[in-house]
Amino acid sequence: MQSDITQPAFQWFKKELRLKTGDTVRFFVRLGGHSTIQQSFSIGVTKEPALDIGMSVEINDILFFVKKEDMWYFIDNDLKVKYNRDYETIEYV
Repeated sequence: MQSDITQPAFQWFKKELRLKTGDTVRFFVRLGGHSTIQQSFSIGVTKEPALDIGMSVEINDILFFVKKEDMWYFIDNDLKVKYNRDYETIEYV
């Protein structure tokens, strides 16, 4: 699995989560919502300490990660996070 967070998406996270240098952001699996990856599940996001990392990407000294326990969700898929200008929010593709 590979991950990519576009610069506009990074700026959205930075503003919405009030991120600063050294912060860590977790992508996690949650029940419900809409996803093109796994039916009946979707991706949540929270600012929390990085523990038990299964995958990570660092941008401007901010670490984005997925815990090992949530890696099943991304089997055979990459994670790309981009900013949707029409809805002024992020989307996962």
